[in-house]
Amino acid sequence: MFGSQLFNTFKFPKKKKRNTKVIFEDLENNLLSDTSDWKMEDFRLLETLGTGTFGRVLLTCHKDTLQYFAMKVLKKPKVIQLKQVQHVLDERKVQGIIKCPFTVQLHKTFQDRNKLYMILDYACGGELFTWLRKNKRFSEKTAKFFACEILLAIEYMHSKNVIFRDLKPENVLIDETGHVKLADFGFAKVVKDKTWTMCGTPEYLAPEVILGTGHDKAVDYWAFGVLLYEMLAGYPPFYGRESQMEIYTKIVSGKYAFPSFISKTAKDLIKKLLAKNKMKRLGNLKDGVADIKAHKFFDGVNWEKVVKKKTVSPININLDCAGSSKYFLRYKESLGIPEVPPSKEENELFKDF
Repeated sequence: MFGSQLFNTFKFPKKKKRNTKVIFEDLENNLLSDTSDWKMEDFRLLETLGTGTFGRVLLTCHKDTLQYFAMKVLKKPKVIQLKQVQHVLDERKVQGIIKCPFTVQLHKTFQDRNKLYMILDYACGGELFTWLRKNKRFSEKTAKFFACEILLAIEYMHSKNVIFRDLKPENVLIDETGHVKLADFGFAKVVKDKTWTMCGTPEYLAPEVILGTGHDKAVDYWAFGVLLYEMLAGYPPFYGRESQMEIYTKIVSGKYAFPSFISKTAKDLIKKLLAKNKMKRLGNLKDGVADIKAHKFFDGVNWEKVVKKKTVSPININLDCAGSSKYFLRYKESLGIPEVPPSKEENELFKDF
């Protein structure tokens, strides 16, 4: 993917037994081409990659460079109606901060009277969710590969005081080499202490989010534990057949069971990540993310190779052509129902986008 060269300089500690901490430095240099002169008309719209409440994501091609990108299109009236203006502005702010090879990179933003546009990396391998459903569940080796890259993305975001808050298989994309790119920063936020907004996906919410006691970076480690469980089991540890309240009750009680085929080592890591008390949650202790990397589940991982994407992905991406969308679902192309444009005052809400 076009953001794959973004890791510029890393300094690694001298190798010690299971001391796997990676120190990120000099990640601010964006090695991508200058996009200051890009205009909306420079892009050819090809097809829909996904749809959502506020709009859709389109596959686009830059007419001059012939590079493929994903264009996220948000409808201003819908954003205003659902009181999501601040979330959208937070998303724009966070994407401007994040420069990591394991996250989707923002290249350019545009807006007109009715819509907001974000030009993002195109991860042509589709969603991790699709691959997980296709395989039913992942082997421990495969799950570990993805867990390593996702953990580095979380570590990097937290170093910038960014909480992701919506980690799930649908928001983990796969690039053309089979590596991870976290996407959809709609709930991401710069937080130096605590925040109280309840947001995220029900099955992945941490207990403190549901209880409204205030949450911080620890919620991402909880979600990381849920994701690791789902990759290994094929389903999340907390789910309900009747209602979201059933899911919330299970999460707050901390009751879940492991299938017998999950290893003791994986179970131990997941249990420590799914600690109800965030003060006892792995990743949120004195040594932070280093405690997770030092767990036996990650024994044998060469974190320097992981950072540099020198590990071989268990997923083989076979593309028909550079702009192939074969790993995405097909959507009906529609212009949608015309909406009343925002007023001049309402458009002022997006002046910093």
